[in-house]
Amino acid sequence: MKIIKYGSKELDKIYNRSFCRKSKVISRVARIVEDVRLYGDEALTRYTKKYDKVKLLPKQIRSSQAEISGAYQNISPDFVSSLKQIIENVSNFYKRQIKKDWNIKNKDGVFLGEQFSPIESVGVYVPGGQAPLVSTVYMTVLPAKIAGVKRISLATPPDKSGNINPHILAAADLLKVDEIYKIGGAQAISALAFGTKTVSRVDKIVGPGNAYVTEAKRQLYGYVDIDMLAGPTELVVIANRHSHNSYVKADLLAQGEHRGGLAVLITTSKAQAKYFRQEINSGYAVLVKNLEQAIEVANRIAPEHLEILIKNPRKIVKKIKNAGAVFLGQYSPVAIGDYIAGPSHVLPTSGTARFFSGLSLADFIKSSHIISYSKKALENARAPLEKIAGIEGLDKHLESVQVRFE
Repeated sequence: MKIIKYGSKELDKIYNRSFCRKSKVISRVARIVEDVRLYGDEALTRYTKKYDKVKLLPKQIRSSQAEISGAYQNISPDFVSSLKQIIENVSNFYKRQIKKDWNIKNKDGVFLGEQFSPIESVGVYVPGGQAPLVSTVYMTVLPAKIAGVKRISLATPPDKSGNINPHILAAADLLKVDEIYKIGGAQAISALAFGTKTVSRVDKIVGPGNAYVTEAKRQLYGYVDIDMLAGPTELVVIANRHSHNSYVKADLLAQGEHRGGLAVLITTSKAQAKYFRQEINSGYAVLVKNLEQAIEVANRIAPEHLEILIKNPRKIVKKIKNAGAVFLGQYSPVAIGDYIAGPSHVLPTSGTARFFSGLSLADFIKSSHIISYSKKALENARAPLEKIAGIEGLDKHLESVQVRFE
């Protein structure tokens, strides 16, 4: 690791990092998006052959019930029992986020409220890349289910045999995903956004992906809603001389399993910084004078994951304002959040934790404002309404109120 001192210009580079958009990726994705919009399934099969090296017929894009049932023959029985425990954890967390309709009424007859309803259809993207991300299935599908989404589609790239990993298929089936498609990359995002003869159009797309998936989400935002634009994964660890170096090392090295990720140690200990300079080849060790500086640096980095591995971490957690997920104490590694704790591992990266949150029930719910006025209430509101409408010069707005008193 490279040692950086508090206040250095190199630290500014970390603060100001962003998910880099390359012109090559932008133009290639634009072609794919337009191709899928115009040619639908034909484009999907063409790009699947080109990028996944698999030849599929349009009718093979959607997984059949026979393929889904057959997946159970290729998984161990304890996978299902483990998944059920995880489903309980995730469900218990998200049930706490359920919103209830509300309303207020005053004596003059003003009735105001808010009515919540789920998004009707959601597309979940599950990366196939280096490893089948089974955890992404339940970390995205469960919040949508609990929110009340009626139709959930899942897209994930096929392997070289044209199949979907059996664990992904089984997990999706157990969670009652409605449609499962063997498509990946920008072409999958495009198909979910526009719809094709085989792929049903959705209202929102969620889930992580590579640079092409993320760029497709960016280009298609507006045709469809998205969760966030996520870049490579990130971990910041706040530690000091009381922290277990073996735990810190294991967590930072685990981050290295993700390509292009950011690993940062913030420490008040010179000895600890020097130790990790020797022990870990990549990443940064930021040397600060005290915990106040450590908190400041962490908030400015605004990481996806933040571990606080000092004594009494809860004493400082309220001072953390920018982080996708915060892990407190020696026995709360990021891996527990990735797989089993409950909150989704779909989190903001590249400093966007300054204004984005992790995937929540709110991502799958929309609200309608309810407004009802009695004649008396409308009359009481006439003077200020007419004043503002008059300033704006919108005469017909004024008339729509005045006609009710003629």
